[in-house]
Amino acid sequence: QVQLVESGGGLVQPGGSLRLSCAASGIMFRIYAMGWYRQAPGKQRELVARITSGGSTNYADSVKGRFTISRDNDKNTVYLQMNSLKPEDTDVYYCNQIPPIREYWGQGTQVTVSS
Repeated sequence: QVQLVESGGGLVQPGGSLRLSCAASGIMFRIYAMGWYRQAPGKQRELVARITSGGSTNYADSVKGRFTISRDNDKNTVYLQMNSLKPEDTDVYYCNQIPPIREYWGQGTQVTVSS
C-alpha cells in the first residue's frame, strides 16, 4: 500500500522559513520524479516544485529563488525548503509523483504565513 506522509508545516511570520518533508512507502521511490503541490480552499491544486529521479529540479515562477526541493533516496523522502515566505504561500502542501497519482494524495501539511 502506497503512503505519502507530509509533515513540517506550521505558522510562520512573513520572511520566515519552513522545511517540509514527505516520507514515501510502498513505491520504488528512487525511480520516480516527485513534486510538491499546494492548494488553497476553492482553488485548483498547483505544482510548485519538481525533482526528477536524477535530481534535476524545476520551480513555479511564484516560488523560484525562494523554495528548494531535494530528495534522499535512502530515506525515501522528498523535502521542500521554503525561505522568504509570503502570505500568499499560505496553503496546504502535498507531495506526489510526477504526474500525480490520484490514489496517492495524502493529508497534506498546512502552511500559514501571517504576522
